[in-house]
Amino acid sequence: MLHIGVDAGGTLVKIACEHEDGAISFRKFRSSDLTQAAEWVDAQPLRGNLCLTGGKAGLFQALIRREAGHVIEFEATCSGAKWLLCREGIALPSFLLTNVGTGTSIHYVDEHTHYRVGGTGVGGGTILGLSALTTGIDDFEEIVRLAAAGSRDDIDLTVGHIYEGATPPIPGELTASNFGRWLQTGGSRRKEDVLASVIGLVGETVATVSVHAAGQSGAACVLYIGSSFVRNELLRRVVAGYTELRGSRSLTLPDGEFSGAVGALLSARNADAQVPLACGPEGR
Repeated sequence: MLHIGVDAGGTLVKIACEHEDGAISFRKFRSSDLTQAAEWVDAQPLRGNLCLTGGKAGLFQALIRREAGHVIEFEATCSGAKWLLCREGIALPSFLLTNVGTGTSIHYVDEHTHYRVGGTGVGGGTILGLSALTTGIDDFEEIVRLAAAGSRDDIDLTVGHIYEGATPPIPGELTASNFGRWLQTGGSRRKEDVLASVIGLVGETVATVSVHAAGQSGAACVLYIGSSFVRNELLRRVVAGYTELRGSRSLTLPDGEFSGAVGALLSARNADAQVPLACGPEGR
């Protein structure tokens, strides 16, 4: 193995590895298994450099035997996302990068610069916390599986519900109040429906904040990344639908949750002043 980048975050530890043949592979651990992740990295036959980023990078460094470089999390995420876009053959002169992890962080990115626009505390941690509070389920994969079979009709109040029998001044499918219909209808107590509404609340909040930020920064496209989207088709649909309904273009990025780890890997490579890491098909 040539180089390794590690993004040690609040919920997950994401790892990007460059192999001798130039291929890139990914691996992740729960942040509660930080010691196990450190032991895995220490066990790799590394010829090159190791670089860390993320909120738990300091804790991770204390657990490993190797000295590692460090890169600021926002810089790593933005550079990693640009590399992953290149790998997919997508050219965007500028875009808004919305990283939906435990919370949500939003950045403006173009060819020459990037800066943080803002963010919200609503994210994957909200899905986990609200799901546990409302249904008692705290396993993310189980939440996503059940939510996919749910309906929000008896829980969320839409503009169409308010203007029933009349033409609304804005699209009727827009949510007027998340969970606002439940008391009016004695709404559904099915766990599937409640979980679908939790994911709907998070997706709509993230998309709304992102679209406003895109308008302020002049970015026509919002690129969504983060571990919250992994195998979560419902969240992807909600975010894409709401973003486009409000007038912006929406993209989700394959392996986007590893953007920070890829950015750390790029920093590890740069420490050796090597040629840029290929981002075409050979970089997969």
